[in-house]
Amino acid sequence: MKHTITVLVENEFGVLSTVVGLFSGRGFNIDSLSVAPTNDETISRITIVTSGDDQIIEQITKQLNKLISVIKVIDYSDQSAIEREMALIKVSAKDESRAEVLRIVDIFRAKIIEVTPKSYTIETTGAPGKIEAILELLYPIGVQELVRTGPAAIGHGAKGWNG
Repeated sequence: MKHTITVLVENEFGVLSTVVGLFSGRGFNIDSLSVAPTNDETISRITIVTSGDDQIIEQITKQLNKLISVIKVIDYSDQSAIEREMALIKVSAKDESRAEVLRIVDIFRAKIIEVTPKSYTIETTGAPGKIEAILELLYPIGVQELVRTGPAAIGHGAKGWNG
């Protein structure tokens, strides 16, 4: 089962390396990783997508909580969260497929951010399932290149991570 885990950490040199080292040292795979500062410049948010059963995820969470620089660990698989990711998709743009690409872009509320004689570059943002759905339609047309950010997650409701 996929789990999206947010780790709030002190914004210090080497913290990301320590967190990633914990995963690799125990043989846990990271499917996606993103890091950015929060509204508090002394704190960064690491969002990790990994796979594993509840026992493995519990072990990861316990190990993360033992790290000195870790402030809080949240497994969004156990609670309601909003997840979004961005993808940049370069698609073949042959004369016979241009109209179809434009229709797909419109249906998914994506944007064409570059047009060349041989390709379109598309930007799309949404839940991971939305990204998968647009890709499913674009692959038969000819995806030349794909870049995905991986999901960022935030809990539902008014309460923040520190409240």
